[in-house]
Amino acid sequence: MRTRGLVCGGLALLAVIAPVRAQRPAPIPPSRLVRGTLSFDGHSTLGDFVGTTDSVRGEMTGGPEIAEVRGWVEAPVATLHTGNGKRDKDLRKSMEVDTFPTMRFDLADVVPGATPGDSSTVTLRGRLSIHGVTRDVDIAARVWVAPDTIRVRGDFPLNLKDYRIGGLSKMLGILKMHENIEVHLDLVFATAR
Repeated sequence: MRTRGLVCGGLALLAVIAPVRAQRPAPIPPSRLVRGTLSFDGHSTLGDFVGTTDSVRGEMTGGPEIAEVRGWVEAPVATLHTGNGKRDKDLRKSMEVDTFPTMRFDLADVVPGATPGDSSTVTLRGRLSIHGVTRDVDIAARVWVAPDTIRVRGDFPLNLKDYRIGGLSKMLGILKMHENIEVHLDLVFATAR
């Protein structure tokens, strides 16, 4: 009778422990960026527009869990295109691409959030460097972890004046780009095997 009680108690304990172990996240392996897009929604007196580049590169270190991951992503500023040659030329001039050719985000911390369905919400905390200015930023993002890939999608507001980007007005202020833009990222990392 006592043995039966121990067996039943042991089985009950396993029934409680097994789901907890199953819920423990798998380690995140080191990964390299294999494709991605950085874009922004701009607003001007002539209407809204989108600037985008798919010339991105980056890496992530991996870690025992998502909160331990670190890494970086960067893109050449000159590869941003808006679909309007004149606007692209003005953009490169305002961004002074000869002096500040690269924009870069260095990931310092990942704050895990909810895990609805097949993805996790996270806050990516790090340092964003644009136009020779580096600032701390938080990016609200979603992460999908698959066996061989990790996808990250996020959005955040950015004020161009915070990065000392000028030249937003043309023709004595008649043509003007608004200083507030929305930045979007959609990145796919492949695990290093």
